[in-house]
Amino acid sequence: MLTAPAKETNRQSLSSLPVAGAGAASADPAAVEIVLPVFNEADVLADSVRRLDSYLSADFPLSYSIVIADNASTDDTGVIANALADDLPTVSYVRLDEKGRGRALRRVWSVTSSPVTCYMDIDLSTDLKGLLPLVAPLLSGHSDLAIGTRLDHGAQVTRGGKREFISRSYNYLLRTMLRARFSDAQCGFKAIRTEAIQPLLPKVRDNGWFFDTELLVLAQRNGLRTHEVPVDWVDDPDSKVDIVSTAWTDLRGVARLLASSRIACFVMIGVLSTIAYALIYLGLRGIMSPGQANAISLAITAVANTAANRRWTFGLRGPDRMLRQYLMGGLVYLLTLGLTSGALVVMHGIDPDPARAVEVGTLILASIAATVTRYVALKTFVFTIRLPKRVEPES
Repeated sequence: MLTAPAKETNRQSLSSLPVAGAGAASADPAAVEIVLPVFNEADVLADSVRRLDSYLSADFPLSYSIVIADNASTDDTGVIANALADDLPTVSYVRLDEKGRGRALRRVWSVTSSPVTCYMDIDLSTDLKGLLPLVAPLLSGHSDLAIGTRLDHGAQVTRGGKREFISRSYNYLLRTMLRARFSDAQCGFKAIRTEAIQPLLPKVRDNGWFFDTELLVLAQRNGLRTHEVPVDWVDDPDSKVDIVSTAWTDLRGVARLLASSRIACFVMIGVLSTIAYALIYLGLRGIMSPGQANAISLAITAVANTAANRRWTFGLRGPDRMLRQYLMGGLVYLLTLGLTSGALVVMHGIDPDPARAVEVGTLILASIAATVTRYVALKTFVFTIRLPKRVEPES
C-alpha cells in the first residue's frame, strides 16, 4: 500500500500536540514545518520571515519551524537568510544549487521529521489566519493534503482580471482534461501529511511551478484525500512569475499527465491488441473457418490484453487475486467473442464470400465497438476489488 498506518501523533487531537515554541526548544520535531521557497527575494525576505514568525509565536497554538528553501538565488538572499536563521531560533536555511520551486519543496519535504509540513509564497499573499484550518485536518489524520483555494465562494480575493481569467481557465482545464476534483491547483498555500505524501515525492517529475499540480493529480489517482480551505488572498503586483512561460510549462505538464492516465494506457494497449488480433486472424484464416480463427485470435490477444492492463493500466503485480481476475477477464472475452461472431454472421449473411480485407475490417470495427464495454468491465468488476493505490512509474 502507498500509505503506512497513521502514527500515534496523527491520531491525537490538536490540543495534545506540542504547543507553540516547543519544537524549537526541545529535540522533538515541530508539529508543523513551514517552508518558504525563495529565488532572489532579498528585498522582501527579512520582512516576510519576521512577520510570519511574529504571527506564529503570538497566534498559532502549535509548535512550528520555518525553513527558507533557497533555490539558487544570485542576490543577497543567502546572506539575509543566514542572518535570520542566526537571529530567530525557529528559522533554518537550506540552499540548493539548482533553480526550481518544486525541487526545493521536494528536497525539504523528503527529509522533514514534522508530521505536517506546508509551504507558502514569500510575499505572504494569503492571510495567515488560514494556516490553522489548513493543517488541522492533516494533524488529525482526516486528510492527506490541504490546499488553499481562491475559487471557492467563501474566499476573499483581490487580483487583476487577467490573472483571474488565467487561473480559472487553467483549473477548468484540469477538471476537464485530468478529471481533477480540487478547485485551485496554483494557490501558494498548501500542506501535506508527511507520511502519506513522502512516497509520492520521487514520482513527481516537475521541478518548477507545475510541481503542485502534478502532486495533487498523483495524490488523487492514488486515492489520497485533499482538504480545501477558502482563503483571503491579495495579489502581489511585484510578482516575478513569468505568466506566459509558466502557462506553457503547465500545458506541457497537463499533456504528460494525460498521457500517463489509465484511459490513455488502456487505449494504447487496445490499439496494440487490435493490431495483433488482426495479424493472428489473417494467419489462421488460411487454415480454418472465420469463426474458429476469430475465437482463437481473440483468446490469444485477450490473455495478453488482460495481463497488460493488469500490469500497466491498473498497476497490479504479484499473484494476489490473479486467478480470479483472469477468470473475470474470460467473461469479458466471451462478451467480445459474441460481438465479433455476431458481426461475422451478419456480414456473411449479406455477402457469403466477402473479401478478406472486408472480413478483417468488419471484425476490427466490432472489436473497437467492444472496447468501451471492455474498459468499463475491467474497471468495474475485474480489477476493482482491493485495488492497491497506484503510484505513477518514473520515466
